[in-house]
Amino acid sequence: MNTSTLRGHQLTVPEQIDVVAKAGFDGIEPWIRDLRAYVESGGKVSDLKKQLDDSGLKVVGAIGFARWIVDDAAARQAGLDEAKRDMELVAEIGGNQMAAPPIGAHRNEELDDGGAPSLETIGERYRAILELGETMGVTPLLELWGFSPVLHRLAELAYVSTAAAHPAAAVLPDFYHIYKGGNDMASLGMIEASRMPLFHINDYPAEPAIDAIADKDRVYPGDGVCDLVGTISMLLQHGFVGTFSLELFNPEYWKQPADKVATEGHDKSRAVIDKAVAAAKQAVSGQV
Repeated sequence: MNTSTLRGHQLTVPEQIDVVAKAGFDGIEPWIRDLRAYVESGGKVSDLKKQLDDSGLKVVGAIGFARWIVDDAAARQAGLDEAKRDMELVAEIGGNQMAAPPIGAHRNEELDDGGAPSLETIGERYRAILELGETMGVTPLLELWGFSPVLHRLAELAYVSTAAAHPAAAVLPDFYHIYKGGNDMASLGMIEASRMPLFHINDYPAEPAIDAIADKDRVYPGDGVCDLVGTISMLLQHGFVGTFSLELFNPEYWKQPADKVATEGHDKSRAVIDKAVAAAKQAVSGQV
């Protein structure tokens, strides 16, 4: 579970871990800002690591917002410095990868007069944060953001990760963001399955329309119109062995008890994935 799913419940990190583990998840994707708030309030990272180990939860990723992509050189260096601190924290709790979204270039008003950086330039900047991650033992995953002027298309994600020319380059897709960015799910078949170690799972309704739909409209897997079963089946047939992390921002869910949201999120995600596994097995057996 990506802990954004419980964001509105205002839980501490230890409380998040407890709820996620009891719901049946085997992994957690915390937000860096929550981890920092825990430490700044006097919490010990070693205690978090022990709680995670005792609960059997693997840290599958983390969500940070370091500005590694921006044009301003000083701001970009500050972003890399922030990413270094983030990676140190992720490594301390047992994680080895984190999201690298296009923060700082995700709104048109943030871009310089020259517009968005070229894909080649973004590739160079992604390589820089990959090289930093290599020294930290944490891989930054190039994240798709469907509402961003850059990295909202799967083709851009594939191009930049290729242009980085780094052996650890990998991408972090998201079913909602694929839709929001105007992509076709079939395009996922053109990305090497092993380069998707983490994938945000969610669903979306038919309304609002694509130009108006937002993070808050995400729903539990299976409750929307996304062809999750067919798409996940295709990914599995292509060799996908990554982790699906439930990422929602629905304020209606935040009105419900956290344990109910976590359990329902787990059970509905599991049901979709089980159907996709069965579909993939049937497809493979039919090809033999």
